[in-house]
Amino acid sequence: MIARSALETSLLVLAACGGLACTRIASPADGPPATSAAAPSPAAACLRTADAQRTPAPGEPDRIGLKHVLVKYAGSRGAPATITRSREDACLLALEARDKLRGGADFGEIVTTYSDETGASTRGGSLGRMERKELVAPFADAAFELESRQLSDVVETPFGFHVILRTE
Repeated sequence: MIARSALETSLLVLAACGGLACTRIASPADGPPATSAAAPSPAAACLRTADAQRTPAPGEPDRIGLKHVLVKYAGSRGAPATITRSREDACLLALEARDKLRGGADFGEIVTTYSDETGASTRGGSLGRMERKELVAPFADAAFELESRQLSDVVETPFGFHVILRTE
């Protein structure tokens, strides 16, 4: 797993929640943090984003070109026994990959570094041209709502957490 400092984790939360009540990073002088249901943990914010409900758009194309990064966790479908990360850690790792892609990182390099899908690095995460019916529902819904060359937020399926790039 990639280690993160408290500052990096706080910045990930800001990116995940778009600034949702996350206006500044606390300093030690602030004293102990107040307990509040309004301030989700970084993992909770990531999971909420990944589980967002999406609806099919009218008039969408039959097929679209896709690439993705897949971060698995212990217990996700098809995860080998060597993957021991928690669901929360997998979501945060996918969020980190998404943020690097948004920052201009090469998709193939991010796939090689982050993706747990067998063979993904040799094809740069490409899935080719896919129909909605060939994909699990949360993935299909997120992928088909993207515009060409647009990157998704983190999306959860039974296989783990995905960051999707619509290539066409």
